Amino acid sequence: MLLALAACSPSPDAPDDVRTSAPASTPPATSAAGPPAVPGIAAEAVRLRTDEAVGGQFHVRVTDTGDAPFTVSEVALAVPGFATLTPAPVTAAFVPGRVIDLPVPYGAVDCAVVPGPAAARLTVSRPDGTVEALTVPLAGDVPARVHAEECAAEAVASVAALQVTDLQARDDELRGRLGVRRLAGEEPVAVRRIGRSVLIDVRADLPLEIAAREGAADVPVTFRPATCEPHVLSETKKPYVFLLEVTLGEEPPVVVDLPVDDHLRGQLADLVRRVCDPA
Repeated sequence: MLLALAACSPSPDAPDDVRTSAPASTPPATSAAGPPAVPGIAAEAVRLRTDEAVGGQFHVRVTDTGDAPFTVSEVALAVPGFATLTPAPVTAAFVPGRVIDLPVPYGAVDCAVVPGPAAARLTVSRPDGTVEALTVPLAGDVPARVHAEECAAEAVASVAALQVTDLQARDDELRGRLGVRRLAGEEPVAVRRIGRSVLIDVRADLPLEIAAREGAADVPVTFRPATCEPHVLSETKKPYVFLLEVTLGEEPPVVVDLPVDDHLRGQLADLVRRVCDPA
């Protein structure tokens, strides 16, 4: 099965040495002025472990900095370099000093646009029944970092694809070949590290490299269950997220997902059942 390298945000289930690899430098800030401050409301972009597990979202941390209550019923992002999405419905009641993290999905990135000043669009209800659509400046560098990660992964995906082939099920493991195939360009491509998922340990004979102008290469790869803890098996949202550290030529390493299609996912699920529930 052919698996293209995909964009990702680093997963909490990956080892620290993979998760902390720099995906790319954050784009330079623009000089454009952001929206004016909104009295009584502050907002900050934060990325939580749940965001990393779900993917495609982060949180807007809203604080009531004033002396009156209000309720937020919708939230959306307004960030240059990201497609605009329909506001997400929420129900969050604020009193002075209260802080609430509101999940908000982000749209597809436009890598030709440098992310400028970010804002959160909030639909706010006041105690007197007034409803306002507010654009609140969004503190924090999360949007710029997400944009950099997504665009770095897109650059990798345009040059190289991964393939997991020759899958062979064993009693307590799944074996195969992890390969990289050139799609474009002439620079060297290397997969230097691969991280386990929350459920599955993975080992490969790395680095996996193709030299300048070479077309393809592969190495052995082995998957084994990392845990059979019942709460992990039942609660994990994304059990088969494997992060790879990839380099193109002399560029900094980029952390991307190993895409898992239905066939590989099924083989991994069968492996967990064989080892963790053999009855």
